[in-house]
Amino acid sequence: MARPQKKTDSSKTPEEAMAAAKATQRPGQTKEQTRLIAQGIQKGIEHYKKQQKAKARELDKNLKKVKRQAETSSQEAETITEEVIHYKQHWLPWLLLGLSWVAFVLYLITSGA
Repeated sequence: MARPQKKTDSSKTPEEAMAAAKATQRPGQTKEQTRLIAQGIQKGIEHYKKQQKAKARELDKNLKKVKRQAETSSQEAETITEEVIHYKQHWLPWLLLGLSWVAFVLYLITSGA
């Protein structure tokens, strides 16, 4: 099955090509020659538009790719920071606090209060 080709050129392209061909028309040039020049210009315009669309698609793909990579790297950074943060208290301050309370209680007992 052959796929029908969609006509991608705009209706302005032939008009633009004919205007450009008429603008560069030489004296003594026949209408057939002008028409052939207009066809060549039209093909050039269509080719240029196809190239620009391809470049735009490629740029869009690259932008999406970079955006996706940035999102995944930021998500990885978030998970890494979540894993790194640990609120673990050291036992030494608690030991010193307990010893100071024991010393204070012993002082109160020995001083006779």
